[in-house]
Amino acid sequence: MTISTSDRRAITSHPIADVLAERWSPRSFDPTAEIADAQFTTLLEAARWAPSASNLQPVRFIAARRGTAEFDAIVDTLVGFNQVWAVRASALVVGIAVTAGPDGTPYRWAEYDLGQTIAHLSVQAHSDGLHVHQIGGFEPQALARHFGLADTLVAVSVTAIGTRGDAAALVEPYLSREVADRQRLPLDDLVLVFA
Repeated sequence: MTISTSDRRAITSHPIADVLAERWSPRSFDPTAEIADAQFTTLLEAARWAPSASNLQPVRFIAARRGTAEFDAIVDTLVGFNQVWAVRASALVVGIAVTAGPDGTPYRWAEYDLGQTIAHLSVQAHSDGLHVHQIGGFEPQALARHFGLADTLVAVSVTAIGTRGDAAALVEPYLSREVADRQRLPLDDLVLVFA
């Protein structure tokens, strides 16, 4: 049985760019799809060109494709329920915030800048026919130990990247989440002041 997730366009209250309205975060990745060097590098290049406070660029990445020891090491740090589906992604990217400069000065906006880089990567991926799913459920200390990250390099997220697969391959509760209506809070709930 194949379950269609082809039309997942956001129903917005105001028009937004197609690349944003059509972007969504599947868990059903095609376990046979591969990501080529050039395509993977393009995603990281898009991330590199995200805005950065004072142009400090306090971000780093661990980028690994399925089939590598690095990919497997990242999967091992994922909380169990994320391992179930993320192992099928073509690649995983760990987003790392550089929290302080060489002289110890804190980089207050590091996590904000990192979020921008992953947003740019996500939009580029969608533009290139790929999908991403950002993951917060992982063990940052285990990941830091495995990759020898310094104390000022803080793993904030893991992003699964790949080609969408058949949702029927998912087990519950992931299947239900995959086909559920997309929802966001109303804009009026998010905007505190609009002058």
